[in-house]
Amino acid sequence: MKKVLVVAAHPDDEVLGCGGTIARHTNTGDEVHVIILAEGITSRDKVRMREDRNGELSELAKAAHTANEILGVKSLTIHNLPDNRLDSVDLLDLVKLVEGCIQTIKPDILYTHHVGDVNIDHRRIHEAVVTATRPQPGQTVKTLLFFEVQSSTEWQPPGSAQAFVPNWFIDISLTLELKMKALTVYETEMRLWPHSRSCRAVEHLARWRGAIVGCQAAEAFILGRQIIAEATE
Repeated sequence: MKKVLVVAAHPDDEVLGCGGTIARHTNTGDEVHVIILAEGITSRDKVRMREDRNGELSELAKAAHTANEILGVKSLTIHNLPDNRLDSVDLLDLVKLVEGCIQTIKPDILYTHHVGDVNIDHRRIHEAVVTATRPQPGQTVKTLLFFEVQSSTEWQPPGSAQAFVPNWFIDISLTLELKMKALTVYETEMRLWPHSRSCRAVEHLARWRGAIVGCQAAEAFILGRQIIAEATE
């Protein structure tokens, strides 16, 4: 069994970026944990909180828990950092938060955002994760992968930032249906076709990523680092 950690900016990013892969991990007995640092919908509110006025989880937070239950995630943690304003948070504070999660969970594999996304939160989390997973003695993360998020990764103009050029593909032919089911729970975050963050577009991308590598559906990643440990008896 492997331990897997997904670090995402907003509810739905984890499903868009690697929902099929999460389901594949859980289906094979791996333990998957997800942390979400900011709640996307609250960027439109004057007060940004993941809880409503009655102290209960917001509808979006409830959707996040339901979506991750569908994927078989062992634990989901949603933090209260300012949405679409993570550039206002000291990078060191973000690093310490991610480091704390790594120290608690001790993941073998970590998935997070691509550095070139349009969304500032995605870029800041990428930076924090790269720092938190630096390969010093005792680091448990041996495989570090960066995912794409529709309506952010592909919206960055050429030359403005590092392009998403995947070199790691995971076959999700058997778990694409679960990914799409989880996305339907995020009704408030999804858009109508032909928006790139529509369910139809998500499935098209999965089919295309699969066709690139000769399977029915896939999710694409950039490998940040992989450390092959010495074999032990």
